[in-house]
Amino acid sequence: MADPTDANEIDEIIERCLKGDQVAWGVIVDRHRRKVFNLAYKFVGRHDEAEDLTQDIFVKIFKALHTFDRRANFQTWLISISRNLCIDHYRSVRKERATMARDVDASELTPASRERGPLAQLEQSDLKEIIRRAMGELPDALRVAVTLRDLQEYSYQEIADQLHLPEGTVKSRINRGRIELARQIRRIQDSAPAAQLLAKHARGGTA
Repeated sequence: MADPTDANEIDEIIERCLKGDQVAWGVIVDRHRRKVFNLAYKFVGRHDEAEDLTQDIFVKIFKALHTFDRRANFQTWLISISRNLCIDHYRSVRKERATMARDVDASELTPASRERGPLAQLEQSDLKEIIRRAMGELPDALRVAVTLRDLQEYSYQEIADQLHLPEGTVKSRINRGRIELARQIRRIQDSAPAAQLLAKHARGGTA
């Protein structure tokens, strides 16, 4: 049976949160962050992605705080919401990955951005297939960020709004994504099939 003292304490903390008390919200995050992170990690399997997902979850929990039934157990409610959000994330990532694999045309991988990212350093007409393959190797969160910025030319703020993330997190994902994309491009170029493809282009497409 729940300790009524604990129930009264969390009720008071929630009331302070609803009034905009950031210190009270920090108490909730500190108490439950490890459980939420562990849950997120089970779904994404990477520390950086679990950190991002944990942050997303707490943002959404904060927005839903007014819906919490004070008669219920707060931790049970919070973990239930976290689990549902992790499941939603997992499903959306699977769907996004399947859509890209099915629908992305190589012609759509021409980078719109003029920034000196790894995409802009390649000959667009010859190496789109390598770009496509390299993009497919990126973690989902990084691929989405790079796609929105370098291929679809959204601003950082527009991406932050779409992904419900702070702009700093968006910039970090894009930077990490570009570094990883460059690494994957080099790996593919150094592989035998890629080398054969490049040699074919160098010969003007002849066999």
